[in-house]
Amino acid sequence: MQLSPSGFVATAAAGLAAGLVNALAGGGSLISFPVLTALGLPGVIANASNSVALSPGYGGAALAQRRDLRGQKPRLLWLMPAAALGGLLGAWLLLSSGERLFRSLVPWMILLGALLLALQEPLGAWLPGRRQGQESSVREAWSLLPVLLASIYGGYFGAGLSVILLAVLGLCLEDSLPRLNGLKQAIALAANLSASLLFLGLGRIEWTATLVLALGAIAGGALGGRLASRIDPALLRRLVIGTSVVVAVLFFLQG
Repeated sequence: MQLSPSGFVATAAAGLAAGLVNALAGGGSLISFPVLTALGLPGVIANASNSVALSPGYGGAALAQRRDLRGQKPRLLWLMPAAALGGLLGAWLLLSSGERLFRSLVPWMILLGALLLALQEPLGAWLPGRRQGQESSVREAWSLLPVLLASIYGGYFGAGLSVILLAVLGLCLEDSLPRLNGLKQAIALAANLSASLLFLGLGRIEWTATLVLALGAIAGGALGGRLASRIDPALLRRLVIGTSVVVAVLFFLQG
């Protein structure tokens, strides 16, 4: 695919916005993926390219919260392989499902991503209260299956994966929210990285768009780190949710 000058600018801007949103509120895929499809990329290729381009952000997030991973090595050894397997299976399902099926699912998955983003703030408020008022009744081993299933979804589409994982970990594990959030970042990285490696290995990405989007996302993430104290994440999250609903409606109208 040969990006026109306007397409180049649009892709870079989408990457910048996605990186910024991911750094501040989450849900950046709900911005960058529709832009790639609007530029003419098939849905499957756009989704694979989007996953690869935004994957450095997962690594940066996990690195930023490495202090919260101290003492969680047994969990990482247990859950990260499951997440990697899930991401691989989700990516394989994406490449095997075909363009027509994926396009029919896209608006529903965008709406699901918007819903999960809307639940992020209530979930963050609910988890600490749950841990303070309830004894653990679920063994940590039970977290393996829901992490695997969430990672399959992440490999297939990805928007909202972090929210799903945080909910799963909060239900299955007894720990502080910062430590669960750090664990979530590492698990999301494993799922996204395995999916991205499959996309790269099979050559199912559009290289020019992926590189431009990745550079924009890296710059957006750095910018988000500097603006974290100046921008209200809740307001940004609401803007992304509203935009996602509009995009989903447009996909529905396109059939």
